Amino acid sequence: MAELDQIGNPNELDAKAQKLMEDKDSENRTRVFEGPMEKALTAVLVIWAVFQIWANTFGMLGAVKMRTAHIMFLLPLAFALYPTYKKERRRRRMVPAWDVVLIVLAVACFGYIFLRYDALSKTGRLSSVDVWIGVISLILVFAAAWRTSGNLALIALLFLSYFAVWGRYIPGTFGTSAFTLKRVIKALVWDTNGILGTGAGVSATYIFVFVLFGAFLKYSGFSQFINDIALTLVGRSPGGPAKVAVIASALMGMINGSAIANVATTGTITIPLMKKTGYKKDFAAAVEAVASTGGQFTPPIMGAVGFVMAEFMAVSYTKVMLAAAIPAFLYYLSLLYSVHLEARRLGLSGLSPEHIPEAGKVMRERGHLLIPLVVLMGLMFMGYTPLFSAIAAIFATVPVSWLRRDTRMTLKTVMQACVEGSRSAISVGVSCIIIGVIIGSVNMTSLGLNFGNLILKVVGEGQLFLGGLMVMIMSTILGMGVPGVAAYVIVYVVAVPVLRATGATEMAANMFCLIYACLSNITPPVAMSSYVAAGIADSNMTRTSFIAMKLGVAGFILPFFFLNNPVLLYGSAEGVALSETIRAFVTSSVGVLALSAGLAGFPRETYAARATALRLLCRAMLIAGGLLFVNPTLPTDIMGVVIIGAELALDKLVLARMQPIAEAA
Repeated sequence: MAELDQIGNPNELDAKAQKLMEDKDSENRTRVFEGPMEKALTAVLVIWAVFQIWANTFGMLGAVKMRTAHIMFLLPLAFALYPTYKKERRRRRMVPAWDVVLIVLAVACFGYIFLRYDALSKTGRLSSVDVWIGVISLILVFAAAWRTSGNLALIALLFLSYFAVWGRYIPGTFGTSAFTLKRVIKALVWDTNGILGTGAGVSATYIFVFVLFGAFLKYSGFSQFINDIALTLVGRSPGGPAKVAVIASALMGMINGSAIANVATTGTITIPLMKKTGYKKDFAAAVEAVASTGGQFTPPIMGAVGFVMAEFMAVSYTKVMLAAAIPAFLYYLSLLYSVHLEARRLGLSGLSPEHIPEAGKVMRERGHLLIPLVVLMGLMFMGYTPLFSAIAAIFATVPVSWLRRDTRMTLKTVMQACVEGSRSAISVGVSCIIIGVIIGSVNMTSLGLNFGNLILKVVGEGQLFLGGLMVMIMSTILGMGVPGVAAYVIVYVVAVPVLRATGATEMAANMFCLIYACLSNITPPVAMSSYVAAGIADSNMTRTSFIAMKLGVAGFILPFFFLNNPVLLYGSAEGVALSETIRAFVTSSVGVLALSAGLAGFPRETYAARATALRLLCRAMLIAGGLLFVNPTLPTDIMGVVIIGAELALDKLVLARMQPIAEAA
């Protein structure tokens, strides 16, 4: 088929995507080593993967010691692999001397903390050596964070300076006490609210293990299986390539948890294919950006951020997963329908049968690769911890891959999976460590509580909409340019208390902040996912970002509705009957379809050309009816039925009257 020919040299597109990621996103800007150093780093990365699996299964280390050991791998690898400055020569045979010094200091300082922590926890008294070890450790964490995620390091530095320096000079509510250096170091280094706190804990457990699981799935051939399944499901329908992009990107984004990386990998295939089949380049880039972004809050894996949420709320992951299911479904339903309407408007067809793999053949050849996911979900639903379930799924992936010759993982591919998983965990791991500085600073200064009180004074108690609007803006800003897990943790510390104070339930407040933190990937002016997608498509970044926001409209509006009425978050609201949730799910599905149709417009050229005013009226009615349907209450559903019913009747009447005119013309 012509549209599949000459979609671009894959190697050139991959190189272009990598260049875009490196230019915009520091976490993808790494050194390339040759010779013995390459082998040495490979060995360290494999050892780290083995250590993390051991520590999370049979290891007898306490929580703090495990986090400290995790950092003893994390920081040296960050200094070895990430360049000191942007234009540094990447291809090397040895680690630069200054980084060797930093590596030695990192191992020495955190090794000291590892050995000293138990004794110090009994007395609580820091010696001068403890203080200076803490100072050096904090500097090392900032140095690593600056290389892997520069924006986040600056945000953490702002919080630290407020805590340690200038907060004491602010009068009124936001003023702080005068903290000594010893108090600052104790809070941020030697306490479990700082760099050894929750952020380090989730990095050493959930994040590392699930990133590693994603790497094992990739090397077993799961990515190709996802692409083939997506083709069999929607490849023949109008605009099939764009729908394939949505499904494949959603599934891969759910597993790898990185919207930007997902755009750069799947986008090099899907974006050129969408362009060749007739989609405009801005639209093609926007589809890929939106689809990749939503994977971070899509069950069953949610890019590991769901496990962090469960940890913060002290609930089972199953509860988080079920709560996220309906919002994620509505997000992708809206996106798929928008893509379908655009295909209809442009008169696009699907792929020809010879380019669609046979479903039975795909399942026979690669269907066994679903077994690790079945193991993961089955064990979690049986009550086992997510960590145990994920590690069991990792161990299941290798023998499962042996069931077919072309998916068989060898010792080499197992090592490659370990290396890639470990490397992928470095950037997000350092982000989680530096977040400890933000959490510790907020806790010590009561910034979150004071900020929540200020919001209450401004919007008043019970004003969920106004409070949510302010948190939406704050979440989007704080999440810009930050990995998904890190973005959620930052927003959680600052924004969740605000929403709770205005009357939101805990699950609704957390899910609200998570979705908006993720959507910062497509929200101008930063819009990291849109930037990379636009670069691959050679489209305008700003135009791509605004189209992406329109395509992801369900993600932007749904949180406000479940903030006020959490019936759409299944299992999170007490006393809500299953029948009520089903009704809300059905009507909200109709609502996002109507909303998408209203924003996109129907592909009816005669109607559009000859009855512009009526067409705009009908679109406005669809948008209004869609919003009423999305609001999960019976009165608004009835109003939605009336408005959309009236729109359909008017639409039919106008088209009937326009038909003779069109035929005469």
